[in-house]
Amino acid sequence: MDIAAFCTESRVLVVAGKGGVGKTTTSAALALMAANHGLSVLLVELEGRPALAAAFGEKGPLDYEDAALFDNGHGSVRARWITPDDALLEYLGDHGFQRVSRRLVSAGVIDVVSTAIPGIRDVLVLGKVKQLERSGAADLVIVDAPATGHAVTFLTSASGLLDAARGGPIRAQAAEVLEMLNDPARCRVMLVTLPEEMPVSETIEAAYRLEDQAGVQLGPVVVNGVESVGAGLAVPASEAARAAGVRLGASELAALDASREFAFGRYDLQASQIERLAIELPLPQLHTPALSTPTIGPDELGVLADALGAGIGRLSPEVIER
Repeated sequence: MDIAAFCTESRVLVVAGKGGVGKTTTSAALALMAANHGLSVLLVELEGRPALAAAFGEKGPLDYEDAALFDNGHGSVRARWITPDDALLEYLGDHGFQRVSRRLVSAGVIDVVSTAIPGIRDVLVLGKVKQLERSGAADLVIVDAPATGHAVTFLTSASGLLDAARGGPIRAQAAEVLEMLNDPARCRVMLVTLPEEMPVSETIEAAYRLEDQAGVQLGPVVVNGVESVGAGLAVPASEAARAAGVRLGASELAALDASREFAFGRYDLQASQIERLAIELPLPQLHTPALSTPTIGPDELGVLADALGAGIGRLSPEVIER
């Protein structure tokens, strides 16, 4: 499938996953991939962490105003951090309350309101995302969503608030957010996991909850950290050493063979979880390789973006939609 076509199937792409599976890195890699194919991308960060900017070689954290992270002359990536307080300030300002809006926030009014109206914080943030989508702020808006547990609440908040509010601007905002989430041309959700038992189980559960409760369309599942067995592990250490003309002692050969068996064992475990994911959640999968680095910078991000692009290129347009 054409990568630019994939990236423009929906104007908003929400990336969600269990904490520690590489959700933020995947968001950044998707943004870079889209920019490399000529699109303007706006990355939205919700938790104030510096990882998004760091992946592009920039220092964080991000601010409410756009920050340029990447531009190659035909595609670009900008990013911003959206908080409920900032979204409320802007909302009040747009509705004629600019003079008192900051005083209301500093006085803790939003905390009182969020206690009285559950879900209002998430709807304020999603309302801002909806505004960005409607305004054409970028060809693609990528939202680095909260971890899976909160992500389900985050994406179902508008539905709950719509049921609770009888009328007024809050209900109208919730209705407009829900309209965006339920329209595949405007919004999709991509889940991210690792090829391990617990993340895969949580991803499967979250997928069905999101479809049932939030009514969103799910895109391909990204499986991060997929390891491969190199050609060097295809034969026992003794044979490899003999072929290379290297003399090794018995203990050294035993250690190499133990390492080889460990690699094969881990590969088999990952393969079994990837197969289980495919059976229990029949969505296309995109795989990214395991990287032996403690941090993700521009070089690593490029590797991941290329892997995602290669995976998308192998997809048939007919299997994108579930």
